[in-house]
Amino acid sequence: MKGLLCLLFLWAGLAHGSGMGYDDARHLLARSGFAPTASELDLFAQLSRQQAVDRILSATLTEARVAPPAWVLEPLPPRQEVQAMTQEQRRKFVRETLRKGFELRAWWYQEMLQTSSPLTERMTLFWHNHFVSSLEKVKGPQLMYRQNILLRRYALGNFGELLHAVGRDPAMVVYLDSASNRRGQPNENFARELMELFTLGVGHYTEQDVKEAARAFTGWSLDRTTYAFRFYPFLHDGGEKTVLGRSGNLDGDDVLDVLLAQPATAEFVVTKLWREFVSPQPAATEVKRLAGIFRASHYEIKPVLRALLLSDAFYAKENRAALIKSPVELLVGTARQFHIEGLDPRLYALAGRQLGQDIFAPPNVKGWPGGEDRINSTSLLGRKQIMARIFRAQEMPRNQQADAAAENGGAALGASRMAQLNSGVFDVQRFFAELSGNENARRAQAEKLLLALPPSQPFSGGDGGGRIAFVRHLALDPVYQLK
Repeated sequence: MKGLLCLLFLWAGLAHGSGMGYDDARHLLARSGFAPTASELDLFAQLSRQQAVDRILSATLTEARVAPPAWVLEPLPPRQEVQAMTQEQRRKFVRETLRKGFELRAWWYQEMLQTSSPLTERMTLFWHNHFVSSLEKVKGPQLMYRQNILLRRYALGNFGELLHAVGRDPAMVVYLDSASNRRGQPNENFARELMELFTLGVGHYTEQDVKEAARAFTGWSLDRTTYAFRFYPFLHDGGEKTVLGRSGNLDGDDVLDVLLAQPATAEFVVTKLWREFVSPQPAATEVKRLAGIFRASHYEIKPVLRALLLSDAFYAKENRAALIKSPVELLVGTARQFHIEGLDPRLYALAGRQLGQDIFAPPNVKGWPGGEDRINSTSLLGRKQIMARIFRAQEMPRNQQADAAAENGGAALGASRMAQLNSGVFDVQRFFAELSGNENARRAQAEKLLLALPPSQPFSGGDGGGRIAFVRHLALDPVYQLK
């Protein structure tokens, strides 16, 4: 069936003229996914840009395919039960919570490694860094799991629906202190971040708007036993409020609708999408054009993303190799591109943490920094160490290391033992079998597959000049960090 589909897509590309070519296909797949394989590029190179983008968008998912840990369905202990624990019971509970958090990270990495729709996971990660919550404060791994499921469900759906759902998400309610927001004692945390980081951006609202919006969200809280979202009418401020020029007895949903009606919201989200997929410096005229598409579709995400991925700016020469891979992209992309199998996914979670992207635990409400902020002397050394270990010839212990790390939420392994990844799970012959021609031709193809630009240093034939040495040289080249 897979071969038949490939033939059909090839026929469609030929029927509509020449395909987009190898370079455009590589650029599209590297930006919309994690990293392309040689066989994926062979297929997509035959398609037009429009066919390729439509194929990627039509294949997106709304649910994870990897089964989660069994405990995600377990109820969280009520707060009063935790407060009544003895010191020893509390220590055991904390250790168990850390272990579950580490398993949750490993589960998501496994989904990213195995998914048939890399774009789905890229967008789930994008929204995780937009609507930020963290295990460090939320504490309940079950709540963070539910939020992850929510973000994936709407990852390429409707932004307005996602915004309304996030406002009621239990992890968000805990993270931004909505449960303590009540009539007469408004907590402004959610209202402030809602405007500054989720919708409008700085400069498009006033302090009074924040205060009035906080009043509108009073009563949005959680059931103390089940941790499900619950609205408490007796805690809600029913008085008149004015937010961004609209007055009335506004509640939380009214405020969200007010924010969605602002042109600044569409431009703010599109600007972040531009930085995620195109370049660090958004083009103002293009942002306005794409924001218009976003609003005209009533905030459907696929139409604006399709327009962005088909724009001239996306394929412009100056925007190639203009973005730096995030730690997650580097780890998952390398594993998928080289068909690295059998590695304990907990080690990816550990490596991501060491490189500064600890999924389910962004550093603060602004999320992980992007662009050049991803690279410093420590992270660059860590990235180089990971690439070296992946293609190291000798076998090193793996699962024992992950077991030890899991016992303490990933903290048992120090930086010196970071990401014990090794060549025992990399089949170099399989990698080169996807390429064609003589050895020189295959190496030239490997270089184009792995790097967005020519390598900064040519291969000198060191380490015997074999295939492993050649691949290691490319993976250690600074250009490999770009997309």
